[in-house]
Amino acid sequence: MAPTDYGTPASLRQEIRNAVSTRAALLVIGVLAIQIAFIASYIGAFHSPKPDRIAIAVVAPAQAAAQAEQTAKKLDGLPGGPLDPRTLPNEATAVRQIENRDIDAALLIDPRGSTDRLLVAGGGGASLSQAVELVVSKAEKAEKRAVKVIDIAPSDRGDSRGLSSFYLVVGWCVGGYLCAAALAISAGARPANANRALIRLAVLALYSIVAGLLGTIVAGPVLDALPGSLFGLWGLGALLVFAVGATTLALQGLAGTMGIGLAILIIVVFGNPSAGGAYPYPLLPPFWQAIGPALPPGAGTWAARSIADFHGNAGTGPLLVLSAWAVAGTVLTLALAAVRNGGARRPLPE
Repeated sequence: MAPTDYGTPASLRQEIRNAVSTRAALLVIGVLAIQIAFIASYIGAFHSPKPDRIAIAVVAPAQAAAQAEQTAKKLDGLPGGPLDPRTLPNEATAVRQIENRDIDAALLIDPRGSTDRLLVAGGGGASLSQAVELVVSKAEKAEKRAVKVIDIAPSDRGDSRGLSSFYLVVGWCVGGYLCAAALAISAGARPANANRALIRLAVLALYSIVAGLLGTIVAGPVLDALPGSLFGLWGLGALLVFAVGATTLALQGLAGTMGIGLAILIIVVFGNPSAGGAYPYPLLPPFWQAIGPALPPGAGTWAARSIADFHGNAGTGPLLVLSAWAVAGTVLTLALAAVRNGGARRPLPE
């Protein structure tokens, strides 16, 4: 076979067009955009964490209520607004609100001494507890007072930094969109009809059940990293995997192969750094604080921590978010397949 002649610019351009189609070029440009978005999102979220309106209660005996109000006012006026203080009537109320995840910490004032107690919840994220301790200790030192830190909802002994819940959720999310991508690669990104779309959703549901169980077993009994209800985490994992997978199937039905990239954009690029894993919400910049709870990784991380370290408290909202993603993905996948099938059977105009 004679070698190709690249002697002229025209022949070289033709060879480039033959090697890289317009579709491939657009996909490469899309990959570059996702890559830059990934870098910007992760660095933007993590490069300079600082506390922002962390919910904290101030508690003092009834005879020292004025001192509690004064302390709360001083904490509220700290430069940069790191804390969002409010007064509570007693320690029991403060403990209950921490365990219900309504607040992140509580400062218990001792009017007869110079050492106050700071109640924190390490299960909500070690970095958050440490940030509260640092801010409150500095403020108390300025008043010539000391602080004794007590963790009333610590992470499990096998999860010292409180990150196992986050990484478990990340693994489930990866499985969800990779399962949907595998179904697309094997038989086309867009299902030919609603029946095939339904079959893909059924396969995804079965995969989700198995993935949820295996992930729970690895994180719990095998590695001893997460306590909490085995069935609770299993159910969460199955719902999360299905929600992410159904969303990916819907995006593939909408945009073809490019839908996989859109799923990565939502789940990985924006979802993971805003999930509150490495840095809980009060330590993230405003944009990531705002979007995190509404995306599957954020909802999953919050729910996993609630199940593992807070007896399931405050888990309803995130489960509803995941359910919304699952339902929307399912409905959109079936609707797009039905529309596609209807268009395919419509006779061409004469």
